[in-house]
Amino acid sequence: MFFCLHLNKDYLIMRKIILTLLMSAPLMAVNAQNQQNAFLKNWTGPYGGVPAFTDYKLQELKPAIEAAIQDKLNEVNTIATNSKPATFENTIVALEKSGKKLSQIYAVYGIYSSNMNTSEFEPIETEMTPKFSALSSKIYQNEKLFNRISALYNSPAKSKLTEEQQRLAWYYYSNFVREGAKADAANKKRIGEINQELASLFTKFSQNQLADESNIYLELKTEADFDGMPEELKNAAMLDAKERNLSVMGCIANTRSSIEPFLTFSNRRDLREKAFQIFVDRGDNANANNNNATLVQILKLRAEKAKLLGFKTFADWSLSNTMAQKPEKTMDLMMSVWKPAVEKVHQDVTEMQKIVDGEGGNFKIEPWDYRYYAEKVRKDKYDLDQNDVKPYLQLEKLREGMFWVAGELFHLSFKQVYNVPVYHPDVRVFEVSNKVTGNIVGVWYFDPYARKGKRSGAWMNAYREQSKVDGEVITIVSNNCNFIKGKEGEPILISWEDASTLFHEFGHALHGLNSNVTYPSLSGTNTPRDYVEFPSQIMERWLATPEVLNQFALHYQTGKPMQLSLVDRIEKAATFNEGFSTVETIASALVDMKLHLLENPNIDPKEFEKKTLAELNMPHEIVMRHRIPQFGHIFSDDAYAAGYYGYLWADVISADAYEAFTEGKGPYDKDVAKRLFDNVFSIGNTIDPEIAYRKFRGREANSDALMRARNFPTGKK
Repeated sequence: MFFCLHLNKDYLIMRKIILTLLMSAPLMAVNAQNQQNAFLKNWTGPYGGVPAFTDYKLQELKPAIEAAIQDKLNEVNTIATNSKPATFENTIVALEKSGKKLSQIYAVYGIYSSNMNTSEFEPIETEMTPKFSALSSKIYQNEKLFNRISALYNSPAKSKLTEEQQRLAWYYYSNFVREGAKADAANKKRIGEINQELASLFTKFSQNQLADESNIYLELKTEADFDGMPEELKNAAMLDAKERNLSVMGCIANTRSSIEPFLTFSNRRDLREKAFQIFVDRGDNANANNNNATLVQILKLRAEKAKLLGFKTFADWSLSNTMAQKPEKTMDLMMSVWKPAVEKVHQDVTEMQKIVDGEGGNFKIEPWDYRYYAEKVRKDKYDLDQNDVKPYLQLEKLREGMFWVAGELFHLSFKQVYNVPVYHPDVRVFEVSNKVTGNIVGVWYFDPYARKGKRSGAWMNAYREQSKVDGEVITIVSNNCNFIKGKEGEPILISWEDASTLFHEFGHALHGLNSNVTYPSLSGTNTPRDYVEFPSQIMERWLATPEVLNQFALHYQTGKPMQLSLVDRIEKAATFNEGFSTVETIASALVDMKLHLLENPNIDPKEFEKKTLAELNMPHEIVMRHRIPQFGHIFSDDAYAAGYYGYLWADVISADAYEAFTEGKGPYDKDVAKRLFDNVFSIGNTIDPEIAYRKFRGREANSDALMRARNFPTGKK
């Protein structure tokens, strides 16, 4: 499963149907030609088998997918036509064990899509994505299969199942109903057609976005164009230009990891504006990659599908299997935070404008100025310059810090191994063990650097889910980032925000690595969308703990930890700029929800975006974190559609949960950590998240904790 990014991140996610249904069992229907196809061979080697990246040939991927899809359908048909009455074992467990080959191939397919998306892979993705969708439709619309699931779900025998088994029976039944298993034949046919059309459009949207990110960039032609840039950012820009074979001094790539540092430090206001413009215009340019028509088609098809499934809008359908349940609840939460966040932005802009005026600048703060002048305010107000902090934030040391935190909270240890094939030389592999039992619990792949063909942002994905239904199966997870390489042999220095992102995505990985359940469909991160970001967002909070800073935030030249005075300034500035980050993120979430509340989404995306933001009184100095034509979270699949609010929803929970530590003995309180493991990180989706959270906290989450964490007024005296 793919997860984007940090309060932001996120991206994208293998569709839940694939995760739900493509899980285990040997391939039976392979012809002689396919027997030599590396994609179709069971994963072998250590750790219960790993992907054989060194053996794969891209030209074999399509026939492998087609063969594995057919085999999956054969297995499902065998289950559906079983002459014996439906039982948990012969129906639900049989489904859990089916499709191992397809599950493995789909995992590798996702790696190509996100990390090695080349001109050779694109046509395969374009052709195969609708076939995955067609498969899920055939399974969900298999009447005999649903009748067996329904019979079991409504049988008195269900009460004799374990809690986890009952949860799994509910999970299958509710997913089938939600996807139209009860619809009539005509509606089922149309829903299947819509799903395939959407799959093609999702691929088109993603490929267009990647093309604009890969092929549009800002050239730095003279030494003056580098004015204000830190040395490591300058070196990265020069290296990028060299790799692109450009006859210029430097190049700023059209990705967040390159653009945002440039906007923060460049003294060239004219170039900041150009950099900002190419970034916010991704998918919205007058070229073949324009996404506006594509996204409107997606919205129309989603609205039609929702109505066929008996829902007023796509948002109502999308939230029907989440914690929030209703769009109104999410809107209430977002607006309760929106107003104080906007007010905080206005206060911050006032301080920025004073600096502009004091410097003799004859202009008002614009979006390409915000980060630049926010840094000046940070330095003026807190005597804190990111360039003072960055020398202490070495990527590899912070990775070690994450490992240390995982050991303190969850007793995990990490050891790099070299006997596992990787898909790119940048990728490293670590064996993960439990320090108490000595048992290996999983494998962690780390792919930290940006490169051509890799989508921007940061995410986690699971190549294989932990389970026990067919023997002890350990998970295989990865974290993928887009840090910029500098000069050979020099440490990679990252920003505080990037360090937070690193810890965030590692939280997703820990959610998978700590999983201890029986059934793969309920394993690890396979939780409701507005809960899945909770384990990742709470992990961000350990970055700023003194224990991590003192041991792992070491100066890259002297090896010394931060001075206490610098740690103190970081702590005092911890909530600085929260108004900005909150507004840009919630703006995207509000627009997402409003788009999917439309019953007739025949819109002009630009006009809709402009009008909606105006109605919200969006500060003109800030844009949405993801403008509509580049909003991959909601238009590259259905995973976060009408669901981007989930980052805020989950942060309410994570802020409240972290206070359980601060109310106790501190961030490394062993008793609280055990409760967090027992009731959150280890149980996947085996228990309703609301019940699980109450077991951890002793009560429901309180949104006041988030307001305190962001230094916003709570409304209470």
